[in-house]
Amino acid sequence: MAGKETKGRTPKEPANFSKGLEGIVAARTALSFVNGREGRLYYRGIEVSGLVKHSTFEEVIYLLFFGELPKEDELEQFSNDLSRARSLPPDIEPIIQLIPTHVHPMSMLRTVVSALALYDPDADDNSREANLRKGLKLVARVPTILAAFDRIRKGKIPIAPRRDLNHAANFLYMLTGEVPEPLHAKALDAYLILLADHGLNASTFAARVTISTLSDLYSALTAAIGTLKGDLHGSANQRTMEMFLEIGDLSRVEPYLKTLLSQKKKVMGFGHRIYKSQDPRAVEFKKIAREVCRGTSFEVLYRISEKLEKIMWKEKKIPCNVDFYSASVLYVMGIPIDLFTTVFAASRVAGWTAQVLEQLADNRLIRPEADYVGPIDQPYMPIGKR
Repeated sequence: MAGKETKGRTPKEPANFSKGLEGIVAARTALSFVNGREGRLYYRGIEVSGLVKHSTFEEVIYLLFFGELPKEDELEQFSNDLSRARSLPPDIEPIIQLIPTHVHPMSMLRTVVSALALYDPDADDNSREANLRKGLKLVARVPTILAAFDRIRKGKIPIAPRRDLNHAANFLYMLTGEVPEPLHAKALDAYLILLADHGLNASTFAARVTISTLSDLYSALTAAIGTLKGDLHGSANQRTMEMFLEIGDLSRVEPYLKTLLSQKKKVMGFGHRIYKSQDPRAVEFKKIAREVCRGTSFEVLYRISEKLEKIMWKEKKIPCNVDFYSASVLYVMGIPIDLFTTVFAASRVAGWTAQVLEQLADNRLIRPEADYVGPIDQPYMPIGKR
């Protein structure tokens, strides 16, 4: 009978069991270093705070793909290649048109990224050169997919990408039909930089497991997108924004939070598996949120966030994470709340691609063991005697 309790243990159990693989080293990487103890994050040895201050997302993609920051002519060529790749294959927009408008955008993105493989003659070519070409096209095209879907579901015509705008500004332009103000374009660029890679997180692990079978880049990124969709991973930014809007007013922050804590419910935007002191991305997003909200009708969002952060630290000593202040940043730019996680994916495509390249460079099938806890040596019972 399904669910019937059984007794007995296998006589031999694997050593070093760790629920959720916590603390288990499953890969070696030169891409990003997550220093949880000190609350610092590096890409290829460069701290992300410096990249946000001085760099662009285009430079960071290049850094992750090739291992070093580009020279001026290399950046120009790479940026041109990226902008030329933004348009979708002719058969993809009709697929987006067929997707029900009520579905979550992450489900749409998972489906369309998978469909892109059908129109790429290099889809099954796992050479580094082919995967670099495919990775660049995916980074370029994910914003086009998101903007097209959002406009289609609103009864509007998708807007073609512009090659004269950088990656972040073009994304906002395709969503709204207007060239964004520089502050918003810079804020989105910073968002894309800060989310580009983050060690062996769940979606990155899913991508590396998939490609370790010698599948293909599209399959690996489809697996990663499906993993990022979960509330315990990428979709926490959407839930955080929904929480801010539900609170709505500064006077409601404390009673709202205390109700959640008394009911032992999770407060979205707080805590992290790795960071124990501070999430360095949250530190950067707090500065950005303050800047984009200041003097606007959205300033109350920043005040609510700030008050919630202070009370949560006082009550639980739990720092906020990357989702907390970044949610307000995306909202102020006019990005629909249910698109938040897809924007996360638009950034992380760069890191996923780089992780796939790294996995293939020294590949071994990822196949951990399981600790079997069921019965052993049970006799087969004929169906008439069960």
